[in-house]
Amino acid sequence: MGTEIFETDCVVFGAGVVGLAVARSLALRGREVLVLERNAVFGEETSARNSEVIHAGLAYAAGSLKARLCIEGKAQLYAFCAARGVPHKRLGKLIVATRDAELPALDRTIALAEGAGLFDLEPRDKAAVAAMEPELTCVAALWSPSTGVIDSHAFMLALLGEAEAQGTTFVPNSRVAGGRVLGDGRIELDIGGDEPMRLHAAHVINCAGLWAQQVAGCIDGIPGDSIPGQVLAKGSYFSLSQKAPFRHLVYPAPPGDGSLGVHLTLDMAGRAKFGPDIERLDCGPDAVDYRVDPGKAGIFTEAVRRFWPGLPDGALVPDYAGCRPKLAAGDAGQIDFRLDGAEVHGLEGHVMCYGLESPALTSALAIAEVVADKALGRPAA
Repeated sequence: MGTEIFETDCVVFGAGVVGLAVARSLALRGREVLVLERNAVFGEETSARNSEVIHAGLAYAAGSLKARLCIEGKAQLYAFCAARGVPHKRLGKLIVATRDAELPALDRTIALAEGAGLFDLEPRDKAAVAAMEPELTCVAALWSPSTGVIDSHAFMLALLGEAEAQGTTFVPNSRVAGGRVLGDGRIELDIGGDEPMRLHAAHVINCAGLWAQQVAGCIDGIPGDSIPGQVLAKGSYFSLSQKAPFRHLVYPAPPGDGSLGVHLTLDMAGRAKFGPDIERLDCGPDAVDYRVDPGKAGIFTEAVRRFWPGLPDGALVPDYAGCRPKLAAGDAGQIDFRLDGAEVHGLEGHVMCYGLESPALTSALAIAEVVADKALGRPAA
């Protein structure tokens, strides 16, 4: 007797923040949605292992999806959180130059932000910064008033709740074991896990994050040359073992290597975290070691003392690590989101999302609208 085949409208791979936002968007448009998640609960990987910063949109190239969707998504996210009681704080951020040689980096940041459509950055001199954050040492800074922090778990819970209220089904412990594109354009999926099944889906949206390339590659009919290479980048965080003397986020002037440098963030309880660093991995997502090396404390301490000389000895303790699904090609500082529809892979109704690293959390609601439009055949704005 053959395996029973279930017919469905939309299947979303991955219940991270973008996958849940996409499921909600599709469900609000009246579509039947199934969310498949390899883990036992939602948001276990990249979405749960980050700085939880609501980014302003000042670090991304003009014309990029990251720039446009971060700025659009930020406005949508603040409105969403305010309307639904999702914990968040618009704390603001200081980007600091600790020596004169870093001042041009602040000028480049203003130019980059304005090129992307963000015009709220404010230069602050040394005295103004000292009045805001007496413990900081710098020669000048930029003030970003629209930067904030969010309880990412509460945000994802709200997204899932709204999707499920519209009929979405969340299926944990389910992995895509294989699949094939059918002659009528649907995709047949072999699903392993607690309850193995076979699905026929009119629309497949791949938001599998660290696993996106691997999942796409196991579906016959998705062109291999449409699947970009991936580099996994581990980022470790250290936390402060005492009360933080800061009220705002603090970032160093961009070092120019595509990273934001080791920076200070505050969570919803005011606890200070420092990081992340960047450690490029040679393994696949199933072999990522999320332990934080205590031996990195000295490197982090040195980086933090550039803007906070008063950091006490031994005050940084290993906290947690995350892993970012970076795309392998291009300038490390300007790699964009890939939200690939038929214009890339030739398969109408299906969307493959790659490189969903920062600022994907901030951009999630805006990304979801673009992806839903592509999946349902509506032109993106």
